[in-house]
Amino acid sequence: MPQQPAPGGMSSLNWPPNNGVPQPAVLHTNKPAVPVIRSNPPPATVPKPAPVATWSSLEDWAAAHKIGKVRKISSSPAATYAIGSSNGVMVLEIGSHEATWNGTEINLGFEPQFIDGEVFLHGLDLEKNLEPLLCAPPLTFPETNRVIVIDPGHGGSNPGTSSVLDGRLEKEFTLDTALRLKPLLEAEGWTVFLTRSRDVYVTNSFRPIFATAHHADLFISLHFNSAAPDRIQAGLETYCFTPTGMPSTVTRGYADPWSEKLSSNDFDTQNLQLAVKLQAALLRATGMEDRGVRHVRYIEVLRNQNCPAILIENGYLSNPAEAEKIESADYRQKLAEAIAGALK
Repeated sequence: MPQQPAPGGMSSLNWPPNNGVPQPAVLHTNKPAVPVIRSNPPPATVPKPAPVATWSSLEDWAAAHKIGKVRKISSSPAATYAIGSSNGVMVLEIGSHEATWNGTEINLGFEPQFIDGEVFLHGLDLEKNLEPLLCAPPLTFPETNRVIVIDPGHGGSNPGTSSVLDGRLEKEFTLDTALRLKPLLEAEGWTVFLTRSRDVYVTNSFRPIFATAHHADLFISLHFNSAAPDRIQAGLETYCFTPTGMPSTVTRGYADPWSEKLSSNDFDTQNLQLAVKLQAALLRATGMEDRGVRHVRYIEVLRNQNCPAILIENGYLSNPAEAEKIESADYRQKLAEAIAGALK
């Protein structure tokens, strides 16, 4: 199981005087100060500071991208809206980071707002969350010479978490799942490299280096989760690297430098598409609770990657019912088959 930092607080928004030009809508949130930009911004002759970020009408954005209209689908307990394209349907809720894409939970960087009778989204969410899913071509893989690095989490003196049932270690289950996955991917034409093929210690910082050295087209890190001493928390979650300028979904007390841009950010679109694809496939195969696709910076194996990269938490070893499943070879085979099937 990896570790994580926390989004900083934000103040209300103010737009500086502009010599009588009509003011844009002002959004009051606990987020950093950001001007809300409508489809017709103030004239270029009016001095204004370079904005930290912009908020845009979702209806205007949808029209510009020639996709479906925004539809209100519920008023209670919170206003909920749907927007679709030929790729699928996004459902989002005013004032909530949580959204769904074709039924799979994803997490926005900023909470959607309702301003002047319209839904407004942060520009980074439009660019880095909605556009990759609603507008971009689906994720594809090379037809030949496909290379994937599978990373069994932990190993050697780094055991990971342990089963609440009998103390068996995460490192055992990640390696077994990877060894099951390897021949399935090879049967689909992938060249597969494992960051470890036995119980040895491998530093987290070395794993992206390993992927680059092997010219990986994809990197997938396998883990099992823990919320100990909590025995109730359950479900599957998938992580990808946080886009520059956006707060991470989870931080776990680590620094979360929003302005940081790494090589991993060159694959923001593919990272999200891969994460959603694998999360959905695993949920279908296992029937586990959906804990969503999440953005993080603190997970070292996702930093400095030179290909699309994700990390999957395949269930909670701190939850007795899920630990029993994880300890089952049939469950781990089911995980391997779901991942391989999604990467055909």
